[in-house]
Amino acid sequence: MKVAIMGAAGRMGKVLIEAVEEADGVELGAAVVEPGSSLIGADAGEMTGIGKTGVLMVDSLDQVKDDFDLLIDFTFPDLTLRNAAFCRSHGKKMVVGTTGMTEAERSELSQAAADIPIMLAPNMSVGVNVVLNLLRTAAQALGDDYDIEIIEAHHRHKKDSPSGTAVRMGEVVADALGRDLRECAVYGREGFVGERSRTEIGFETIRGGDVVGDHTVLFAGIGERVEITHKASSRMTFAQGAMRAAQWLEGKPAGLYDMQDVLNLKDAS
Repeated sequence: MKVAIMGAAGRMGKVLIEAVEEADGVELGAAVVEPGSSLIGADAGEMTGIGKTGVLMVDSLDQVKDDFDLLIDFTFPDLTLRNAAFCRSHGKKMVVGTTGMTEAERSELSQAAADIPIMLAPNMSVGVNVVLNLLRTAAQALGDDYDIEIIEAHHRHKKDSPSGTAVRMGEVVADALGRDLRECAVYGREGFVGERSRTEIGFETIRGGDVVGDHTVLFAGIGERVEITHKASSRMTFAQGAMRAAQWLEGKPAGLYDMQDVLNLKDAS
């Protein structure tokens, strides 16, 4: 299967190109960078340090529409939706790791998935997706007697807050407790805010340095605390997850999937 990488010159894009080189059953078909980039025309492999691949970087999917079967997109919501429309029109599969999407934007992506297979996940790490199952089990067992806080840290360049992974963790915990995260989430506290309510789920965000991604869900009870933590030390864990998703999508019908599908974890929920 030939893969195109959107945002190929970015931090995640470079790691994705390396991961394609190492993965079985996939090969680099196209590498797309932003319009006006000085890297247009450069060899994608030489740019990442893996050697010549023969794939030259371009600034438009139109230029490489016949060179790939699946697009991997870890960019921004508006660009991802434009790319989804392109892939829908040309029958291309997608693996999407874009975060910060609104409900309306996710709904638009879901509409594209009526015609093509799309795997959407805020975090493609195998470890994080195992943690999501652990959180569901913990929330069901601990119930409403424990206060819940979600703490996440990322590098200084991350633009959305809280992270998509933190939000997904909140959704999983809220669902396990019969709550609606839209109604019980509290994003930061300042001033005289009063006592925390029994049902709220708090989010704390840290941005600094080169932190790849740390997430902790704290269940605080009377006399004890339970903390479930995942720490990523390399973007390669997300890239390897994307390769696994790309391989899994081969032969799948149109539809919107997530990493729980890819890892066959839904039956374990």
